[in-house]
Amino acid sequence: MPPTPPDATMVQARSARPVVAPVPGLPSLEGSGTWIVIPCYRVRDHVLKVIAKIPTWADGIVCVDDGCPERSGDFIESTVTDPRVVVVRLSKNRGVGGAVLAGYAEAIRRGARVLVKVDGDDQMDLGYIPHLVAPILLGEADYTKGNRFTSISHLKSMPGVRVFGNAALSFAAKVSTGYWNVFDPTNGFTAIEACVADRVMEKRVSQRFFFETDLLYHLGTLRAVVRDVPIPARYGEEVSNLRIGAIVGPFALKHFTNFCQRVMGQYFVRDFHAATLELIFGTLFLAFGGTYGIHWLATRAPGQTASAGVVMAAALPVIVGTQMLLQAMNFDVLNTPSRPIHPYLRTIQQMEAGEHGA
Repeated sequence: MPPTPPDATMVQARSARPVVAPVPGLPSLEGSGTWIVIPCYRVRDHVLKVIAKIPTWADGIVCVDDGCPERSGDFIESTVTDPRVVVVRLSKNRGVGGAVLAGYAEAIRRGARVLVKVDGDDQMDLGYIPHLVAPILLGEADYTKGNRFTSISHLKSMPGVRVFGNAALSFAAKVSTGYWNVFDPTNGFTAIEACVADRVMEKRVSQRFFFETDLLYHLGTLRAVVRDVPIPARYGEEVSNLRIGAIVGPFALKHFTNFCQRVMGQYFVRDFHAATLELIFGTLFLAFGGTYGIHWLATRAPGQTASAGVVMAAALPVIVGTQMLLQAMNFDVLNTPSRPIHPYLRTIQQMEAGEHGA
């Protein structure tokens, strides 16, 4: 006897996704004060698709016309009917960083509490916006960013040159920013708490292609908590404005400058740790051993071999100095910020607002 076909209602019930009831005490995306910031420069062919994909629970969308020769601001205003969209026009091109900071300022002025930066070239999966916003709403992070390196499957669509370049830039960013727990620093899919963004905007953040990494450096000076969010890479027909050969030298210099400023500020100005002594004496020992060995080699008689004392006088300081610097590096890794600062900043803001209201 053939089996009886299942009732259509039963099939629909089985295939439907279960409805999850809201959990009391947990924050909601609806009414969370989340605003989307989209820098617009030569993305006219894609930006409408990006705006159409913005989730309905987002409170607002700021599109920043960064001196775009395609007049993207006019195009968006004449085409988009979404009432959440606000267009900001910059008189001249400031770069991605300048456009994002201008978008942050406008969104904060309109009451935003979480700011999500999305590129206008439709390379980002906007379904991951809740993944970026949730750690901030839960009070677990001040800044979240996408990371395309958390799974091998995420890298299948990424060109090999980009994989290598991003890996190298990631290590340099770890050293210069102090965020040893994050990777993929050039990923532009990010979210930041508004109070923290307000503090960062007071600093001299790089406004060109170094923006994302320099922002991490300045977040480090505030001791903000940064968290990576696994997000797969997406690449289409879009052409990047970034030229690798043109940025290698400037990026290396900026990383070195930020590293020196971070070490001086964190270990010699704002505080004095055991790592400070390890940095001082490790550098001195390493310099002495290296200098002594080079000097002996430069002044030795032809055919003269080094005695055990000479070898130890050069090698031992190098070994001790290297060990001390490795210990200082280990201390730096463990010194990554772990307590979010935005609850404190938000409380201060509310207290000041209450005083002014009184």
